[in-house]
Amino acid sequence: MTLDLRGLNPAPVTPFTEDGAVDHEAIQRLGSWLGSIEGVKSLVVLGHAGEGTFLTESEQLDVIRAFVASTDGRVPVIAGITKEGNKTAGLEAKAALDAGATAGLVYPSHGWLRFGYQQGAPQARYREIYEESGLPLILFQYPDNTKATYDLDTQLEIAGQEGVFATKNGVRNMRRWYTEIPALRTAYPELQILSCHDEYLLPTMFDVDGLLVGYGNVAPELLVELIAAGKAHDYDAAHAIHERLMPVTQNVYHRGSHMEGTVALKWGLVQRGILNHATVRTPLLPLQDGADAEIAAAFALAGLGSVTVPA
Repeated sequence: MTLDLRGLNPAPVTPFTEDGAVDHEAIQRLGSWLGSIEGVKSLVVLGHAGEGTFLTESEQLDVIRAFVASTDGRVPVIAGITKEGNKTAGLEAKAALDAGATAGLVYPSHGWLRFGYQQGAPQARYREIYEESGLPLILFQYPDNTKATYDLDTQLEIAGQEGVFATKNGVRNMRRWYTEIPALRTAYPELQILSCHDEYLLPTMFDVDGLLVGYGNVAPELLVELIAAGKAHDYDAAHAIHERLMPVTQNVYHRGSHMEGTVALKWGLVQRGILNHATVRTPLLPLQDGADAEIAAAFALAGLGSVTVPA
């Protein structure tokens, strides 16, 4: 695979107008800004941060096209593939490819979150999606506390399949991380390994090729520096960036539910001058009263102010 994700891969939010429609003007601002930052390798849309499963199918394709247009196609756009069945997910991936997506981030079948998966089913999911669509795929490792997390043998088998070129790892269990990441590296040296541990990035920064994170919406400049420090094995520099970002991390990701992070990201983008408001779609709800002021104060502490959006 020629797609190089070794760097920062933000997972952009999907902006909405105040009446709830997809806001294409705001997508243009967000995508053009993120795409102008050196070190940003792709934009990963329609995931959790992007409220992808809350959109209609036509809206999903419009969002892909809008983010592609936001950088005039200079920055690859990767689409979340979320349909539960393999056939429907394959067709979803084919439609994403036709809309301009360069790769797909494959979510587990949602039923597995509750019931677990049969051995061999995840491998079949990736194989059938790729055979149906021809879209290059990213292995998505879910947290250890879900029933949709893949054991090491399953990860190794998926990583070895045709069409799979990278993995987004969010296992959130460092005992497994320190066992499984080296095993993936040894088996597949060319596999691109990306961390998605938004709420505690520092422990994973020294083992990966890059980040695939919603956090990349609001602090892309500092996350590019954090990746560089990790690749240089410069712990002091990485720790300094981590500490500078801590007020933002606490106010965006250390909330009652990880889902609240999406709403908080939108408030962060208000602080950075990209969005005018933090409208979300249900089942997401607005944050409690005063959260916007708390987030504004956190961004001020981190020195993350308004930005100039490229023309």
